[in-house]
Amino acid sequence: MTALNPTHDPKLRSWVASANEAGCDFPIQNLPFGRFRPAGGSEGFRIGVAIGDQVLDLRAAGLVDTDDMNVLLAHGAAERQALRTAISEGLREGSPKQAAWSKALLAQSAVELTVPCRIGDYTDFYTGIHHATTVGKLFRPDQPLMPNYKWVPIGYHGRASSIGVSGQRFKRPQGQTKAPGTDPSEAPSFGPSKRLDYELELGFVVGQGNALGEPIDIASAEQHLFGVTLLNDWSARDLQAWEYQPLGPFLSKSFTTTLSPWIVTMEALAPFRAKFERSAGDPQPLPYLDSPANREAGALDITLEVWLQTAKMREAGEEAVRLTRGNTTQAAYWTAAQLVTHHTVNGCNLQPGDLLGSGTLSGPQPDEAGSLLELTLGGKQPITLPNGERRTFLEDGDTLSLRGYCERAGATRIGLGEVSGTVLAAA
Repeated sequence: MTALNPTHDPKLRSWVASANEAGCDFPIQNLPFGRFRPAGGSEGFRIGVAIGDQVLDLRAAGLVDTDDMNVLLAHGAAERQALRTAISEGLREGSPKQAAWSKALLAQSAVELTVPCRIGDYTDFYTGIHHATTVGKLFRPDQPLMPNYKWVPIGYHGRASSIGVSGQRFKRPQGQTKAPGTDPSEAPSFGPSKRLDYELELGFVVGQGNALGEPIDIASAEQHLFGVTLLNDWSARDLQAWEYQPLGPFLSKSFTTTLSPWIVTMEALAPFRAKFERSAGDPQPLPYLDSPANREAGALDITLEVWLQTAKMREAGEEAVRLTRGNTTQAAYWTAAQLVTHHTVNGCNLQPGDLLGSGTLSGPQPDEAGSLLELTLGGKQPITLPNGERRTFLEDGDTLSLRGYCERAGATRIGLGEVSGTVLAAA
């Protein structure tokens, strides 16, 4: 895990004025990576770092010699830290780089952002214990959690080709559905999903990979992670209920997944680590998933929010409303390091750019739910919005946004940005 160093100093200020504003997601202490090109352009995407409301073109600034983000991901932790230090020193007030680097800045409002790296494989985990428990109670009141949940990080292989970037507009998925309790001899229905939902997640981006057959131990697991992004695992709950037994999610998940355009590095998150502690009475992780460092600071302290703007709100000029707010320290039952270690313990080879979803991160309270499935108790308790509209699940025209940030006394607040998507009518 990264130790605090001069790049985290809360007294640091940047010559990019917007980076010094209160509440800014991208102060000089953050420096998240993404890919961009001038809006409306046809050229290839380049590697950039967000600073205030600007993007620093790393190649134009002479910091990298590639436009391939996955090349940077493959670098070791020491090289990543050296690059972060160089960027921080060049962007801080009084830097001799200001005159040259100011020519390598573009306003974020003037660029097109894309998925921050080339994603080869996508694994979605199920680390949110409150989500798992609440959803489990809806379907298995007598046994909300399956016996393996507290022993093994549960995950499934997702669809990488349908991952998009924040701001995407996607069509409501179609598929087969069959209501529980109906006559087994009756044919299922086919049509658009009527129970479209979101899932509030983090995405962990793999940096340096491992060779096939060589597991990554818990002590070195975080050295193989480049950083964290916001992730919305859109879910068609009615399709999912019919298809997921016995093999798990398929069409209910593969129609789209949305990422933030920015990867906040593990180095930037160093001031916002927390103890990893299990509730009294819960089993402790097996030895291969346990280490003193993971217990001491394996958890991430990130506040996550969900916002909704309906088509009617948008037409009336009304801003989005916050549905929920929670924190990852209360939501995640497994740490990022444990996910990496378990994923590779059988010899599986991770590669630069692979994406690991956290699973839905819900807190213990109702207003910390990470999905509408929980917030409305399976659609039984609709929520009423300030303009009088009601929702059980997402409707056409709805724009759903996830936001995340870290703040702690003695450290500068940093943000993960926003990931949003808008539901369109089915084809």
